[in-house]
Amino acid sequence: MDESRERSVTVPEPSIRHRTDRQVTHIALDRPETLNALTPGMRDHLIALLAQASADPDVRAVVLTGTGRGFCAGADLRGGSTGGERVAGDVSRTLRLGAQRLVGAVLDCEKPVIAAVNGTAAGLGAHLAFACDLVLAAESARFIEVFVRRGLVPDGGGAYLLPRLIGPRRAKELMFFGDALTAPDAERLGLVNRVVPDGELDKTAREWAARLAAGPTRALSLTKQLVNTSLDGDRATAFAAEAAAQEINMTTADAQEGVTSFVERREPRFRGR
Repeated sequence: MDESRERSVTVPEPSIRHRTDRQVTHIALDRPETLNALTPGMRDHLIALLAQASADPDVRAVVLTGTGRGFCAGADLRGGSTGGERVAGDVSRTLRLGAQRLVGAVLDCEKPVIAAVNGTAAGLGAHLAFACDLVLAAESARFIEVFVRRGLVPDGGGAYLLPRLIGPRRAKELMFFGDALTAPDAERLGLVNRVVPDGELDKTAREWAARLAAGPTRALSLTKQLVNTSLDGDRATAFAAEAAAQEINMTTADAQEGVTSFVERREPRFRGR
């Protein structure tokens, strides 16, 4: 599909721009004056967009980026208050329904999600990027586990994501000190797939998304699910999940096309079905 179209969701949010073009949904956080710090409205809108992309058969990949100098500076805390009486359970409820729900929406999206990190990714913003399936970073990008600077425990899935990506010792170093991590250092640690010049970030993200959108969408979805759950169980569970995923995948038209194209010695033409 070649057309570009705007998608409508339940909760409009002017600080997020989005469009679907050539079966790729492009989402841009658009509060550059705050380095794209997430308000509750932005967060909920982003969750809705990811759910919509996940369910739409005409969407086969997602690109998430920011405008201006920042990818996402985390949750916007300016509207919060440290004063007043706290009711037991309020904080944990807010996290479950907010930051954790957002990171879960990325992990659970049935389409591959690319983070194109154009600048600072701090706190929840860093975890939002790390939850994506592939991470591209501009040379000027940096990642900061900012929570310790505020006297806070890392949230938004950080203590779940980071040890799985780089191991517990490196995760503790980042979280204990809160030092800014450059894009090349993030690539060296395995948090970033590739670092590109700032002017090539959008182009590279589009190229990667186009390749994903031309791939076997259901197979990619099942592969994502297998990899994301692989560290949470034992070998027997992982092998059983793999066998079940392949059983499901073999019923798809793309799997049939893949086998047929191999026999016919031609390039496959996957249609995401």
